[in-house]
Amino acid sequence: MGMATIDPIGSYVAQWGEGPLWWQDRLMYVDIERGRVLQLDPLTGEEKMWDVSDRVGRVGTVVPRSDGGWLVAGDSGLHFFDPASGETKAIVDPESDKADNRFNDGKCSPDGRFFAGTISLVKSEGDAALYRLDPDGSCQVAFEGVTNSNGIVWSADASTCYYIDTPRREILAFDYCSESGQLSSMRVLLSTAAVDASPDGMTIDSEGRLWVAFCHGACVVCYDPKTGKAVHRVDFPCLETTACAFGGSNLDELYVTTGIHATVREEHAGRVFCVRGLGVTGVTAHAFGAYTTPQNRRDD
Repeated sequence: MGMATIDPIGSYVAQWGEGPLWWQDRLMYVDIERGRVLQLDPLTGEEKMWDVSDRVGRVGTVVPRSDGGWLVAGDSGLHFFDPASGETKAIVDPESDKADNRFNDGKCSPDGRFFAGTISLVKSEGDAALYRLDPDGSCQVAFEGVTNSNGIVWSADASTCYYIDTPRREILAFDYCSESGQLSSMRVLLSTAAVDASPDGMTIDSEGRLWVAFCHGACVVCYDPKTGKAVHRVDFPCLETTACAFGGSNLDELYVTTGIHATVREEHAGRVFCVRGLGVTGVTAHAFGAYTTPQNRRDD
């Protein structure tokens, strides 16, 4: 891999940035603790922000919908969100009885289903879960016994799903059925224990390698799923590196969200970082309800 440059971009400083996703030539992400959804155009520097805290609470992730608008997940479950009007529409809250849980990270599968998991904010082991929202609006438990649901991605052929439940300090793999949306044959793909930090958000590149952001670790590490070995590491000037996504016109830039450490003061904490020159490309993100991936380019 090439010699990379690392630069903070945009002016917004998140309390806890998360969930980056490249869509229509812009970066979407969230500020969890402030209940905000953000959009950044790296070419122009234009930033937009929507506060949904009064309806969604803390917001864990955002993904696009194939028929327009977005889908957000947070304290009060899953919601459709229209960025043009700012309106939200509640869909489902499968853990309304669990006051100490909220939705965390999530992404859409290549066949248009939304997978998002919850986190136990009191670290109650196994009390959270990974959920699947189908385009028909039905919501199912995809995987139980979770404590802190985080990164999730799919292989290029969509036959394998990779998933992080942070306290395990492992990347799990499942067989994935595009017809049913079912996960099966769970196994441990690799251990992240060699990194003394918490595996958080994750993305995948065009060669099938997994890029994992490490909360409290100031780094993103690339793993080869074929060998289970770390093959590259990118270090950052702030501890709370939370999630990552490839973007840019050629999908060859790695965008990394960060948060503000509870006690350590760092100049660029809470900023989005752009890593250029890795010599790696990512893959196109998927939208909810999109059984055929739409053209991922801006319309204007």
